[in-house]
Amino acid sequence: MDKIIPNTGEEKLDQAIKQWLKYDKNPKTSEAVQQLVADGNVEELRVSFGLRMEFGTAGLRAAMGAGTSRMNDLTIIQTTQGFCSYLEKTFPDLKERGVVIGFDARAHPPSGSSSIRFAKLAAAVFISHGVPVYLFSDITPTPFVPYTVTHLSLCAGIMVTASHNPKQDNGYKVYWANGAQIISPHDHGIASAIEENLEPWPQSWDETIIKDSPLLKDPYADINRDYFQDIQKHCFHREINKASKVKFVHTSVHGVGHTFVQSAFKAFDFAPPLAVAEQKDPDPEFSTVKYPNPEEGKGVLTLSFALADKEGAKVILANDPDADRLAVAEKQDSGEWKVFSGNELGALLGWWIFTCWKEQNTDPCALKDVYMLASTVSSKILRAIALKEGFHFEETLTGFKWMGNRGKQLLDQKKTVLFAFEEAIGYMCSPVVLDKDGVSASAITAELCSYLAIRNMTLSQQLKAIYEEYGYHITKASYFICHDSKTIKQLFERLRNFEGENTYPRTCGGFEVCGVRDLTTGYDSSQADKKAVLPTSKSSQMITFTFSNGGVATMRTSGTEPKIKYYTELCAPPGNSDPEQLKTELSSLVDAIVEHFFEPQKNSLKPQPE
Repeated sequence: MDKIIPNTGEEKLDQAIKQWLKYDKNPKTSEAVQQLVADGNVEELRVSFGLRMEFGTAGLRAAMGAGTSRMNDLTIIQTTQGFCSYLEKTFPDLKERGVVIGFDARAHPPSGSSSIRFAKLAAAVFISHGVPVYLFSDITPTPFVPYTVTHLSLCAGIMVTASHNPKQDNGYKVYWANGAQIISPHDHGIASAIEENLEPWPQSWDETIIKDSPLLKDPYADINRDYFQDIQKHCFHREINKASKVKFVHTSVHGVGHTFVQSAFKAFDFAPPLAVAEQKDPDPEFSTVKYPNPEEGKGVLTLSFALADKEGAKVILANDPDADRLAVAEKQDSGEWKVFSGNELGALLGWWIFTCWKEQNTDPCALKDVYMLASTVSSKILRAIALKEGFHFEETLTGFKWMGNRGKQLLDQKKTVLFAFEEAIGYMCSPVVLDKDGVSASAITAELCSYLAIRNMTLSQQLKAIYEEYGYHITKASYFICHDSKTIKQLFERLRNFEGENTYPRTCGGFEVCGVRDLTTGYDSSQADKKAVLPTSKSSQMITFTFSNGGVATMRTSGTEPKIKYYTELCAPPGNSDPEQLKTELSSLVDAIVEHFFEPQKNSLKPQPE
């Protein structure tokens, strides 16, 4: 197709399209844009070129396709040029140390996009500037990238994945030299460097330069060996594992996890888990599930339940497609399956990891250097355990970027970071990966199950025992879908100016509000100076309400999806609390928050699908 000159009637849009057609060498995306121009499809051109993908602490995540707002060959090249340029300015030894690049199995044939293609283009950009690249030769779990950064003392890592997002999406996740996800100011520095490096460098499109380059290394075999050796430090009951009669079913939900969870089980001396055959191999179409996200609950686990029932397995382990998250389900005596929430599994793993540590460390003085972390929207159960047992608990902002970076600070101070978790089924069970890791978590959960089984206990029974010892922590979380950023802003601004300017709600239905923390504006009513202690960010919405009945509710926007999320919890002190009464009270509080704070009908919000 001869290149057509855009004439949308919008000068800025025409310039963006012209620049794109000048730089893009992928025939599929180039022709798609030219066809839109020829058809005069201004609406679709606005969607594709109206905004450039914003590079943030989560890197990039968007649909694959043509245009500056999408994931494609050109935007990957531009992003990597900016990242490479930023690293060159930051690390004088970048060309000695290098970077690691991993990828999942996502693909989008209409645009010629795939995770492996993006990874190779990113490698070509770095190699064209003389930077060594450790490019995995095959799909890997996301945790392998931060592990490799730390293990090989590299300057940075890139993982091409959209995790559990819908099939049309892809992402570009970035790790810093400390092995944790980037935080500010690096996101701003990289974003500026991308804008300064939009024109492809001479060799950026030349994938062939990586084939015979001495700068290209494949870490696959070494990392596969070393990672599974390192996580064995967290295997404390090898003899129990060898003799375990507990049957496990595992699903990788069409992602990368199958091979690696099998290896993790082997490292812990378990028989291999039963794999859900229809979901064990990577499939970019995610053909057996509506959402490839085990966090969505039972709908994703239908095939797992069927296999477990057929084989008499009592426990299901489910990874998301890039294997950094883990969901767990257990068959109850009633025959029903219980899918544990992220908070419940966080309680179980936190208790288990501390129990194992305590058995190995009998000196009570060692407790003063022991830490656990959780995000501020996650359950406060670890705080309750820490108060009673004497170790330290710290809360961070939402996301493993904060827990990973704080964990690294503590490790550098010679502290022991035992465990970190977030309610979105993310667990850091070993400091060798400063991020959530569904591979190590699967083996450690299996060991917990086997340990409990020889005591004739289930995960559900142990969870109840934890709550009875440390106090019931009842949680409920969900979300609303909203694609209109103006509506989202209005919803939160209404809460900030509820009864006049700069006033927050004093009640919610029949529930009295006794505290407000707003991490968008930096306000915290509980502090003497009314200033929040945790870092604030004007680019995202997040308000936490504390209620007189002991309830806590946080409302926040998602950084990667068009969602307004909410997290609620009722905490009771240890004793004779009635969990059913607490659940009823929390449900009433949630109903009030939805009705009075979200106003879903007025704001046209779509609830989380069943």
